[in-house]
Amino acid sequence: MSRTAGPPSAPPPVPRSLDRPALSVIKGRLRRLLPPLWAFGAVLLPLMLLGGWNPLKDPDLGGTLGPARLLDYVVPLGAPPYPAHLGSGSGLLEAAWPQDAAGPLWYLRAYLWFVVASPLLLRAFRRAPWPTLLAPLALTAVLATGLPRIPGETGEAVTDFAVYGGCWILGIAHHEGFLARVPRYLAVSAAALLMALGLWWAAGHQGPDGWDLNDIPLAQAAWSFGAVVILLQYAPAWREFPARLCRWRKLITLANNRAVTVYLWHNLLITATVPLLDQAYDLPFLQSEGAASLLDRTYGLWMSVLVWPLIAAVVLAFGWIEDLAARRGPRLWPTGTEHRRPAEPALSPPHPAA
Repeated sequence: MSRTAGPPSAPPPVPRSLDRPALSVIKGRLRRLLPPLWAFGAVLLPLMLLGGWNPLKDPDLGGTLGPARLLDYVVPLGAPPYPAHLGSGSGLLEAAWPQDAAGPLWYLRAYLWFVVASPLLLRAFRRAPWPTLLAPLALTAVLATGLPRIPGETGEAVTDFAVYGGCWILGIAHHEGFLARVPRYLAVSAAALLMALGLWWAAGHQGPDGWDLNDIPLAQAAWSFGAVVILLQYAPAWREFPARLCRWRKLITLANNRAVTVYLWHNLLITATVPLLDQAYDLPFLQSEGAASLLDRTYGLWMSVLVWPLIAAVVLAFGWIEDLAARRGPRLWPTGTEHRRPAEPALSPPHPAA
């Protein structure tokens, strides 16, 4: 993969969002993020309420004022709430299905606060690059000591901001040309060392799921930071798709145009494959013990196969909301084959949340 021609010290083009007024950038990104979230919440919340969830009686919401947290489905200043369990293990869905469906929404809270903080982070980075870049890692290390204890939703938000803040600021550093001034061998070597330190920390601080870095914030922060440094060092600067990727252009363009929709719905759809696949056990040719055993052994594979048509259905049903949010005409299946204006570069459309 080739890099942009020019001396190493030449900064890459600054994205338009860094040149626009901060308030307009924040409003634009929220405009692209919130309508798809509203559509998802309009489906998920009634499902949970019909399933028996009563926010007024949920002890995890903190009493009578707790239901106000449902407003996080409108603007995710916090992680949108959900019941830990709903229904029973013998129901159509596993009792933990709300966690599977709504659990990933914590990222929207993190993204919202990163967007709001970006103008301040950019200003801080331009004044003190290294301290700003390394501050999230340092904060994560302090939190890992357990000395500052921040309970509840606030503590989770601060931890997420610290763990992934370094990666966000790395994007600023990349676009400001800061990383291009660091010799590649030095950047990659330091990043690999940091990733190794993250794994070393994880080895001695494993959570309930073992090596799952989601349960080990400092290991997650170190590993993610190092991985992003390496990826940015080798990031290509394409003005058009390389020939070897042209066959995937439509799929890449579709995924890019529907990234928010896919992210919001994918976990719920993975969960939905289970009751659908369970119906297969009633098929006549699966009544033998051997056939049922084969399905048991390949269950995960069939979940992976079945989820794709479900994602396609959701893209068709709700994806056009991303177009409206971006102030484009609604499209059912935007693969980039629509008529382009001559001045538009031959690139996939920008990230929906950009």
